[in-house]
Amino acid sequence: MSRILLENITKIYESGITAVSDFSLDIQDSCFMVIVGQSGCGKTTTLRLIAGLEQPDSGNIYIDDTLANDVSGKDRDVAMVFQNYTLYPHMTVFQNMAFAMKMRKTPRKQIKKVIKETAALLGIEEFLRRKPCSLSGGQRQRVALGKAIVRKPNAFLFDEPLSNLDAKMRLTMRAEIKALHQKLKTTTIYVTHDQVEAMTLGEQICVMYDGKIQQIGKPMEIYDKPANRYVAGFFGTPPMNFFSGNVGTDQEKINFVRDDNIISLPDSLKKYLSNYNGKEMILGIRPEDISLKPYENGGNNAINAVIRSIEHVGSRTDIYLQIPNVDRFILSTSPYADYEINQAIKIYINSNKIHLFELGQTGRNIIFSGN
Repeated sequence: MSRILLENITKIYESGITAVSDFSLDIQDSCFMVIVGQSGCGKTTTLRLIAGLEQPDSGNIYIDDTLANDVSGKDRDVAMVFQNYTLYPHMTVFQNMAFAMKMRKTPRKQIKKVIKETAALLGIEEFLRRKPCSLSGGQRQRVALGKAIVRKPNAFLFDEPLSNLDAKMRLTMRAEIKALHQKLKTTTIYVTHDQVEAMTLGEQICVMYDGKIQQIGKPMEIYDKPANRYVAGFFGTPPMNFFSGNVGTDQEKINFVRDDNIISLPDSLKKYLSNYNGKEMILGIRPEDISLKPYENGGNNAINAVIRSIEHVGSRTDIYLQIPNVDRFILSTSPYADYEINQAIKIYINSNKIHLFELGQTGRNIIFSGN
């Protein structure tokens, strides 16, 4: 187990692309850290820098309080698990798992003992004599995990390991990886573009965009208190709704005005909006915080809309709405909601769940601007 510390890391490729910029992250011993973001944001480069497969152009990497910049990948004592399994096709499962230990001259008796224990932990005892080609994707990923575990590394590095699996197997493997971490308590860094994986697996989440950290926090902190618009829009199924308008404040009340719609804001937001009176802002509201009936707290928070499409997804119904000059607006409601396409309706926003952002893709959340 090990603490991993990255200080002001920057990585610029020969093409001139800055993959990681001034990146600082402190991953405590035994923590399960998920680095999440859209494709191309620099998360895999960050993982490769920790593994020693890439070298930073500036900044320092510490593993277990030891500067690792000049330490080769094979000497960093970290185990990386890729999405393509990286198994030797001509070897049996046992031979694949034993390979690294043989290279270290580990006694054969100890190798057999460790592999037996690890195979039992992963439920792959019956596959030890088989070759990878005869295994399913989920079984091969378990073997790849086994290869990493038998090394007893200071840290596990996962690079989108579930991307090649079907939805049901991803769900199963997520639970297994989480249970595995709870048993082994090995420091784990897990890279994914899937916000559901990030929310369900991570003890801590680091959200990246364009090579930079946008927010670090626990899953529900990230969800409930996003630091900026990018984080707010990345997390949530369906994602958060956004629309622009102007803030109006006076001694009596505070409103968000968009076209003919006036949304009353809670008095608790006045302290955040003193410098924004009359300015354009972005209002964010999650689909589950919109209702087809007025909220008990009252307030002039109704918006006229037309139903564009309806999706029944089992546990809820997602209603896609048409609102002038808004690209996408979704309301999540009861799975038994009975409405029709092109029906004109009035929707109500829960004023206590509103987020207000400055303009721009990474515009600051003025209420929860944390990191």
